[in-house]
Amino acid sequence: SVILPLPENVKEYLLDDGTLVVSGREDPPSHAQEGSDDAEEIQWSDDENTITLKAPEFPEFTAKVQEAISSLGGSVFPKLNWSAPRDAYWIAMNSSLKCKALSDIFLLFKSSDFITRDLTQPFIHCTDDSPDPSLGYELVLRKWCELIPGAEFRCFVKENKLIGISQRDYTQYYDHISKQHEEICRSIQEFFKKHIQYKFLDEDFVFDVYRDSRGKIWLIDFNPFGEVTDSLLFTWEELISGKNLKGEQGEGEATEQDYPVFRCTNSKVTVQPSPYLSYRLPKDFVDLSTGEDVHKLIDFLKLVRSSEKNF
Repeated sequence: SVILPLPENVKEYLLDDGTLVVSGREDPPSHAQEGSDDAEEIQWSDDENTITLKAPEFPEFTAKVQEAISSLGGSVFPKLNWSAPRDAYWIAMNSSLKCKALSDIFLLFKSSDFITRDLTQPFIHCTDDSPDPSLGYELVLRKWCELIPGAEFRCFVKENKLIGISQRDYTQYYDHISKQHEEICRSIQEFFKKHIQYKFLDEDFVFDVYRDSRGKIWLIDFNPFGEVTDSLLFTWEELISGKNLKGEQGEGEATEQDYPVFRCTNSKVTVQPSPYLSYRLPKDFVDLSTGEDVHKLIDFLKLVRSSEKNF
C-alpha cells in the first residue's frame, strides 16, 4: 500500500456539493479537441448565456498519486482512513473500485456516502464525550488484486478474543463455505492467534481476511468495533452483549471461550440483493420508501393530494 496525506483543498473539492465535474485526468486539458466529449470544460447553454464549469486541478497531488499508482502495478483499490467507496462502485465505467488514475478515484469518492461520512462525521458513533481530536486525512492506495468474493471473511474481536466470523459476501450462497466452514474457521482462528491477538492497539476491533485456494489466510483490513462497521450476518446487539453467540458450537469443537461463532449463507433460498443497491437512488427516494424522514413523507402526500385535486 501507499499512503498519501490528503491536502485540504482536495478535501474541500470532495465535499463540494456542486455539479459533478471530475478532476485528476491523466491527459492535460490542452489535448482535448474542441467539441469533443472528452473536453475538460463542460458548457451548459441557456439562451444566449453560457455557464462554463471547469474542474479544479491539483498538479502536485496528481503527480504523487499517479506515481503511486504506477509503483503498484497501474491499478489500485482506493480508500480513506476508514472507508472505501463501496457504495459508489456502480457509477464507475467498469462497475468496479479498480482505479487507474486520480480521476477514477475522485469520481468514486465524490459519489460515495461512505466517504462523505468519513470527511464530515468520522466520530458519529463514538460514545466518548471528549471533543473530537484533530484528524489528518490520508488517501490509501492498495495494489489491485482480483479476489473471489466467496473467499472473504469478516472477523469480530472483543476483549482480544475472536468471537465471530461472518461470510463477507453474505448475499450469495457458496457451496464450498458450507462444506468447509469448520476448516475455514480453524485456519482463521490460528492466523488470529499467531499474527494479531494482543498485537493490535485496541482490544475490540474488526478485521477482514481472504483465504486463497491453498488455504492460506491474508489480512485485508482493520475496522472499528461498532455500528459504523457492517456486522453482516451478526447484529451489533449480540456482538456487544454476547447474546446468541453461545451454544452455536458443535460438540467436538473447542470451548465457548476459545472458539468463534461462524456464520454463512447456507441456502440458495436466502440469497439477497446487494446492500449497496439503495445507493443508486436519490436519497429522497430511499427516505420515502423506508419512512425514515417523516417531513418528506408528509410533503409527498400533500403533493399527491394536490395532484388528485387538479385532475
